[in-house]
Amino acid sequence: MSTKQANQSGMLARWFRAIVPGIITAAVVFGPSKMTVTSKMGAEYGNSLLWVIVIPILFMAVYTAMAARIGRASSVSLLALVRQKWGRTVALIIGIGIFLVTTSFQAGNAVGAGIAMAELTKTPMEVWVLFFSAASIALLFFKAFYRILEKVMISIIVLMLLSFVATCVVVKPELSAVLDGLHPVIPEGSLPLIIAFMASAFSLVGALYQAYLVQEKARNLQLANNEVEDKSLTGILLLGFMSACVMICAASVLHTQGLHIESAADMGRSLEPLFGSFATGLFLVGLLGAAVSSLIGNATVGGTLLSDALGKGFQMDKKGVKVYIALVMVAGASIALLFGGLPLELIVFAQRVTIFIVPAIGLAIYAISNDKAIMGDLVNGRWSRVMGLLGLVLVFVLAVVNFRQLFF
Repeated sequence: MSTKQANQSGMLARWFRAIVPGIITAAVVFGPSKMTVTSKMGAEYGNSLLWVIVIPILFMAVYTAMAARIGRASSVSLLALVRQKWGRTVALIIGIGIFLVTTSFQAGNAVGAGIAMAELTKTPMEVWVLFFSAASIALLFFKAFYRILEKVMISIIVLMLLSFVATCVVVKPELSAVLDGLHPVIPEGSLPLIIAFMASAFSLVGALYQAYLVQEKARNLQLANNEVEDKSLTGILLLGFMSACVMICAASVLHTQGLHIESAADMGRSLEPLFGSFATGLFLVGLLGAAVSSLIGNATVGGTLLSDALGKGFQMDKKGVKVYIALVMVAGASIALLFGGLPLELIVFAQRVTIFIVPAIGLAIYAISNDKAIMGDLVNGRWSRVMGLLGLVLVFVLAVVNFRQLFF
C-alpha cells in the first residue's frame, strides 16, 4: 500500500470513529417505536405526514450538537454540571425523569422483540419478552461492553437502512406525492401519531446522552475531550432518512391498497415489492434486531444517566452502573408483561407519555450550552440559541396538547 493510500485509509478510519457516537444515538432512537409509528402514519395517511419527520429531526440535530459541545467543553459529565449549577435535587429529578422515559421506551422495545419472535415462531409473546430481557442483562457483564454495543448498533441500523432504501427504489413512489407530503397538514385523527413521532424522534434524552458518548470516545481513544470532533449530525440525518423511507414504503404499498396495520406482520408487507413472500419474515427479523439493539442501547442510556444523577459514576465498564442499566431492563420488561395485551398500541402510547418529562431535560441542555463560563468558545451561537428556544417551545406545546388529548 502506498503512503497516499495509507493516509487516505487512516483518514477514513478516523472519520468513521468520529461519527460513531452520532450513529449510536440514531440507533438508540430508531427502534420498534419508530418502525411502528412511521409505518402506521404511512399506512393510514399516505405521504401526507412526511413533513412531521422534518421538524423533530431538525431540533434533534440542534440539541444533539449542543450536548456534544458540552461533552467537548467540560471535563465532567453533563449531570455533574447540573449538580454544580442547580444542586443535587435538580440533578436527581432529571435523572429520575430520564429513568422513567427510558423505562417507557424499554417497554416498547421489549414488546417489539416479543411480538417479532412470537409472530415468527407462533409462540407466546411473554416468553420472548422475558428471554430477551434476561439475555440483554447477561450481555452487560461481558468484557469490552462498549465496543460490542457499537458493533451491534451500527450493524442493525445499516441493515434496516439498506432494506427500506432498496424497497423505496423498487416501489418508485411518485415524486409529486412525496413533495406534497412536505406541506404541513393534520388529517383528522392523526394527532396522536404526530405527537408520538415527535416525542420519540425529538429525543432529548438521546441528545443529552451525546455528551456522554463524546466523553466516552475521548476516554477510549485517550484524547482530551476537545480533540474529539463532533459528527453527530450524520447520525441524526440518518435517523430522519430511515424514518422517511419507512413511511414512504408504507404509503406506497399499504396505503394505496387500503390496508391497515394491526400486527407486526402487517408492517412487513411494506417490503413485499422487494422481497415478495419473504417480506414478512425478513421484516420481523429486522424488527427483532432493532428491538434487541434498542433494548441494550436504551437501557444503557437510562441506567448510565440515573447512576450519574445519583453520584455513582457513569462509566459503562463499572459494575455499579450496569446494575442501574439492568434495573431499566427489568422495569421495562415488567411493564411490557403487565400491559402488553395490545402491543402496538402500547408502543405508540409509551412514546406519547414521554413528552411530559422531557421539557426539564431540554431546559438543562439549553441553559448549560448557553453558559459562557462552562462552554468557553463552544458556547451557543445566535442560530443555536434561537433554534434551541424554538425547540423548547415545541416540547412544551406538545406536552400541553398531549395532556388534553389523553385526559380530555
